[in-house]
Amino acid sequence: MRDILTGGGNGGERTPEAAAQENMRPVLPKRFYKTVSIAPQHDAYAVLLDGKSVRTPAKATLSLPGEAAARLVAGEWEAQGEHIDPAAMPVTRLVNTALDGIAGDTQPVLEDIVRFAASDLLFYRASYPEALVESQKQHWDPILDWVGTRTGARFECVEGVMHIDQSREALALFSAHLKPYDEPVALACVHTMTSLTGSALTAYALAEGEISLDAAWKAAHVDEDHNIAQWGEDHEAATRRKQRFAEMKAAADLLAALS
Repeated sequence: MRDILTGGGNGGERTPEAAAQENMRPVLPKRFYKTVSIAPQHDAYAVLLDGKSVRTPAKATLSLPGEAAARLVAGEWEAQGEHIDPAAMPVTRLVNTALDGIAGDTQPVLEDIVRFAASDLLFYRASYPEALVESQKQHWDPILDWVGTRTGARFECVEGVMHIDQSREALALFSAHLKPYDEPVALACVHTMTSLTGSALTAYALAEGEISLDAAWKAAHVDEDHNIAQWGEDHEAATRRKQRFAEMKAAADLLAALS
């Protein structure tokens, strides 16, 4: 009986490590609402819980510039069980970031995306082994070529990891094509996809519908997948990658819903 009460399992009491891990688990708030809906509100759509507007952490009304986008957020709230788990609500978290952290000033976020473009993942190529070289060409060259055709920006590639300066003209041309994403929620989506892939060019191609989510994700992990094929996959790294993909998918789905 003592083992059951103390969580000893095999006749021993809980270890300090087990107790610490248990204490570190977040206490999730209980679900406090019954119904989830959306409603038009000031040229946008607000998410409602029991008829009341959801608020962001900064107390702004959680509303989106499109019914489909609002339904994505509402779906996450509806899917919550006895407790509300923010980790299972990537779209809601992304919208909160957009409304609380980006809406006041979009320019720094746009500039950060352009900074990614200045040292984009796609520019830095392996010289060996041949399998990796070919995989990079297969997944990266079509994106690079399409961006050049679409924007007029011509970027330079280099073997290795030594930084190569891209021309101001190329960066200015690419930056100009980000203007349609200046709305805070859309910009948050593009920035998230850029950060998760390490490639502003890949994020832009996905945003424009030139490549699929799966193609973008594969392009972002060419090097990692090559190493996995050689040495096997680490469980913790696989778990982190799965979590990142959930965030990537949330951003891609939300951006598509806004269009």
